[in-house]
Amino acid sequence: MKHHERTNAVLHYQKYDRLPLVSFGYWDQTLQKWADEGYVAREDALNWCATQDNGPGDRNIMDALGFDFNWGSTLGGTGFLFPAFPETVLSVEADGTEVYTDESGHIQKRKPGIVSIPVDVGSLLTDRAAWEREYLPRLLYADARIDAQSMLETARLNGLKGLPTALHCGSLMGQVRNMLGVVEMSYLIADDETLFGDIVNTVADLCYRMVENTLKIGIRFDYAHFWEDICFKNGPLLSPQLFDDLVGRHYARITGLLRSHGIDIVSLDCDGKIDALIPTWVRNGVNTMFPIEVGTWGAELAPWRKKYGKELRGAGGVNKLVFDREFSDIDAEIERIKPLVDLGGYLPCPDHRIHPTAKYENVVYYCNKMRKAFG
Repeated sequence: MKHHERTNAVLHYQKYDRLPLVSFGYWDQTLQKWADEGYVAREDALNWCATQDNGPGDRNIMDALGFDFNWGSTLGGTGFLFPAFPETVLSVEADGTEVYTDESGHIQKRKPGIVSIPVDVGSLLTDRAAWEREYLPRLLYADARIDAQSMLETARLNGLKGLPTALHCGSLMGQVRNMLGVVEMSYLIADDETLFGDIVNTVADLCYRMVENTLKIGIRFDYAHFWEDICFKNGPLLSPQLFDDLVGRHYARITGLLRSHGIDIVSLDCDGKIDALIPTWVRNGVNTMFPIEVGTWGAELAPWRKKYGKELRGAGGVNKLVFDREFSDIDAEIERIKPLVDLGGYLPCPDHRIHPTAKYENVVYYCNKMRKAFG
């Protein structure tokens, strides 16, 4: 069987010859370290930093480690701000900390030499006038957002290699959170829910138009994929009821379009404790949770499957922290996920990007052991 056939078989509860070995990439610093240690070609590390999930560097590194394909490697157009805001440094503090606007118009702080999530300061999206002047024109559909020839070529190469081809459907709420920041988003919901709703509806309509026009290219997609990141370790970053009210119908509209084109596996990437939002996703056609972060809350497929049945699938759920421990810890993690694999409809994958403390030899060991365990 080819990798795309295995993937479809697993997620449709059918027989397969072996479990595909799924990756989700790395921190940039991880590959820089591995390049310094001589495990990874510097060129591949630099290529990953530039292209991440969709470049030849990722393919070369996966081949060396033993992974079959990257779940996050998807095709799609520019589904957000077009053009993006230019990154602009607004001020520099005495210790070198920069206050800057990022490509989403989000104002943040970053300290030199610190690898972490930047500190929120504010947003250029301050009111309706700023929305209509600076943001709305950047969120309208245009054919220039879609590079059909590039997508056709990538799909052709995937076909030659037997890899699955995935369609990226955009983000209905995560990118809105990126534009505003968590604090400013919370204030806007309280102060002007009508404006917040207009923003969400505009972003969602763009996502629909992007999916609609990408499907017209004629590529055969194995699954579709959303990105959200709208939760943290204790739960959603906004009310589950408000989330359902604002975006439930938009998910349904997009997944209905996907199914009309024969795409019935719809994946969604959301970090954090996602339990309270799963009902909205499942009810509206999103049926595969990713990356199922083990984290401090011990997320895993089994309780979700018990609650929602076989319609809910999963990809992810392997604790990435074992990669900086001992081989015995990796063995124990593989034993832990065996009952989850037995449930069907589940593709094990590290539960986020492989972190800089991970040992290269441990990831190779993991891939070899997974092949023996589920070959």
